[in-house]
Amino acid sequence: MSMQSTDVLVIGSGFGGAVPAYYLAAGGARVTILERGPRLTADDLTHSLRLGTYNKMVDVIRGDGVTVVAGNCVGGGSVVYFAASLRAPTFVFERRGSLGRRLWPAALTRAALDPWYERVEQALPVTRTGWSDVSYAGGVLAAACQRAGHTCNPVPVAVTDTCTNCNWMLSGCRFDAKRSLLLNYLPAAEAHGADIRPLHEVQCITPSPLSGYRYAVTYTILDRDTYACTSETGAIHARTVVLAAGAVATPVILQRSALFLGGIPKAVGRYFSGNGDRVSVADINETKARTLLGLSRPNGAAYEGLAIGRPITAATYDYLNADAPEYSRFSLQQIYFPPLTNLLAQTESGKWFGISKRSMRARWPSWLTLLAMTEDDNEGTFAMPPPTGSFVRLAPGLGLGTMSYHPTARTRQAWVRADIALRSILERDSLSYVRPWTEQVAGTVTAHPLGSARIGDDPNTSALTDTHELRGHPGLFVTDGSAVPTSLTINPSLTIAALAERASPAIIDSTNTTGITVQHSAPIPGP
Repeated sequence: MSMQSTDVLVIGSGFGGAVPAYYLAAGGARVTILERGPRLTADDLTHSLRLGTYNKMVDVIRGDGVTVVAGNCVGGGSVVYFAASLRAPTFVFERRGSLGRRLWPAALTRAALDPWYERVEQALPVTRTGWSDVSYAGGVLAAACQRAGHTCNPVPVAVTDTCTNCNWMLSGCRFDAKRSLLLNYLPAAEAHGADIRPLHEVQCITPSPLSGYRYAVTYTILDRDTYACTSETGAIHARTVVLAAGAVATPVILQRSALFLGGIPKAVGRYFSGNGDRVSVADINETKARTLLGLSRPNGAAYEGLAIGRPITAATYDYLNADAPEYSRFSLQQIYFPPLTNLLAQTESGKWFGISKRSMRARWPSWLTLLAMTEDDNEGTFAMPPPTGSFVRLAPGLGLGTMSYHPTARTRQAWVRADIALRSILERDSLSYVRPWTEQVAGTVTAHPLGSARIGDDPNTSALTDTHELRGHPGLFVTDGSAVPTSLTINPSLTIAALAERASPAIIDSTNTTGITVQHSAPIPGP
């Protein structure tokens, strides 16, 4: 086993890891980044759903009652996300949930986070899109909202005007038009000497016996084709560790490390959330789209444009009412999923097989897929960790996780309210019929896992302090989605990055207590 040392070890290279990695490296620290997935460039992105391509960078992890879709490559979820970049509403930070008391730290409000949101929006950058950027699907949602008396808006995205609207965002962007972390924070970190090591899967964190170093992190190098563990292992001693492996992996690494660390907070591996995600399919009646909405395309069709344009372009925020009761607030967003997910769409009978399913799939170009992001109960938990890794890998792109998610009555009521709202907009005068994705196949499906090692003020219900430091373990920070205390009612990526921006000064301060000097003066990285 090889043994090395670094000032700061960052585990994971997504939004939570890339941000502090840059600031620590730019401040003068030696930074090493361990990433479980491969390193890919624009030339490696084939824009194909063939096995051996997309599943090299996307993991589908099945748990008990939940399936998580997560990025697995240098850049993490930023390489495969749909680039929707929104600030969380003010009321989110005041949420009380089922515990009946404020869940976010008192120091964290929307106003307090706004300066950090601003920094991320500049660094990526985030574009304020117009109606000319909205896809045909987004236009259908907008027209239906207007007819039902609701507003609808283009969604701000981290995409440049070089975007070709090819709709292959799930497979990365061959044109570097999507502003992933490969184009800002990560290259900026490398320019300051950060060492990014792909195919390094972290197994455990233990105290370091070396003077001046607080932790030793063991890892296994993975086979680049199968992602199976090889015989190559190593350990790195670090003054500071930033754990940002994702909300599915981070709690598992901490659980496996618990005995060596002398215990971990009991909130680790609890309060897991899927961001309240609820996907529905509206099967649009083409004739009604023409007569009720007045829509048509240059080819003569009224709609038949599900797959044309960007995956996320329009949303209604009319249900994000701060004065409404908790569990009744949500956003409704037009979104696109590839044909692989067709089996999750329900037919009139609720079945996901047979003649009725085949008939529904034949109308796929006329579908409109919608994502409701609601207020859930953070009811997910994690069982004992597997022998290695954060889940049992069944094949490249497919894994069996230890998380369990069984929605409470409050979460289900939030979904029902979103369903009713969708139907009031899209089933008006038989414009379409709306069916939520079935839970029979994959349980709750989310690409927005959150909360499995969350920040807070109460040690009984939060694993981290408000500076993202693991309680009782100085110099060990968690900065990915697992730190987010509640579902957000919008896409989480910008909030995760903003929280990581906010945590970076505290990580620098902690590193400085170990006998080295790291400066605070690094500028926002350029795009």
